[in-house]
Amino acid sequence: MPLLFSAGSEPSSLFSESDSSSGAAATKFRKMHNSHGNKSVSQRPLHRRFRKYKWFRVSLYIIFLLVGQSTATLLGRLYYDSGGNSKWMATFVQSAGFPVLIPLLLYFNNDSSERTETKPKFSTLLVLYFAFGLILTGDNLMYSYGLLYVPLSTYSLLCATQLGFNAIFSFFLNSQKFTALIFNSIVLLTTSASLLAINADSEDTGLSREKHVIGFICTLGASATFSLYLSLVQVSFEKVIKRETFSAVLEMQLYPSFIATCACVVGLFASGEWKILENEMKEYEKGKLSYIMTLLWIAVTWQISSIGMLGLISEVSSLFSNVIGTLSLPIVPILAVIFFHDKVNGVKFIALLLAVWGFVSYIYQHYLDDKKVKADRSNGLEVSKVEVEIC
Repeated sequence: MPLLFSAGSEPSSLFSESDSSSGAAATKFRKMHNSHGNKSVSQRPLHRRFRKYKWFRVSLYIIFLLVGQSTATLLGRLYYDSGGNSKWMATFVQSAGFPVLIPLLLYFNNDSSERTETKPKFSTLLVLYFAFGLILTGDNLMYSYGLLYVPLSTYSLLCATQLGFNAIFSFFLNSQKFTALIFNSIVLLTTSASLLAINADSEDTGLSREKHVIGFICTLGASATFSLYLSLVQVSFEKVIKRETFSAVLEMQLYPSFIATCACVVGLFASGEWKILENEMKEYEKGKLSYIMTLLWIAVTWQISSIGMLGLISEVSSLFSNVIGTLSLPIVPILAVIFFHDKVNGVKFIALLLAVWGFVSYIYQHYLDDKKVKADRSNGLEVSKVEVEIC
């Protein structure tokens, strides 16, 4: 398991090679020294195609999260703008794309390096995945209600608060260390999202005040719940999963998504919304085929986004994953300009600059942490050499 930002531990090395010459030498010296004391040093192997460069894995997860979340958001807006209005269907597609992960999971589980990992008890994993699945169901449903009952500007502003919630949960649950650069990144990204929300056109939805209140509470609650979920996932990787393999990331996404999908099916039938789906598909502005393909690709892109999110939690931290997710908020309007021909103005451009500034600020903090890890490793190498010479 990579070192996360936990109390009493060093931050994970984000840009260094896991099998660099200095690290390999230090490991060799530690094994030589430990052999005199009849102690063995074991290391968990990564998948052979991903163990060399940690920065490559992190970069890949960032792309998955940004591309997946941005595309899913745009397709979700297309679904509502074209006549879709089922809350449970909007919730269902956020988790129903999990079958696309099954071939990947089977492939990585067949690798011998991953089969040597000691897995937690089945009962422990069952309770963990079931709990996360129910949390995802409630969180996705609250987001669906929020998007339906509050203006888009208010919705975007409230969604931006999840970064602040995650900072609080990370501090208490994950012992996240805060620095001036991290605080600066959070402020800039939140300000960027807030500018977009303030600048957005708030149309009169014609809904009652009670529904606006419900939407406000649901969106705020969803932001807090999602932030808590990210921190709990990080704790699970550290305390329960204890594996830094890609299959562990896939399992953390696939099994809770299966539980969430089953819960959504129950909700879809219990609420009676399944009765209106056929009529909704017939009245969809772009046709039946477009209706099916829109929902299909929403499901797939949300899975891609979730893989990126969980991968970043596993490799770095839940707060870092949330920062990357928040970076997509100003990206979506830029993509909307390209695909939906939205108007470009100065506020959107400033929001994008602030988001990039905040992202670079957070990455620079990890660069400083990486330098510290390399310095500590170099010092450890020197100590190991002295110990070997003494022995």
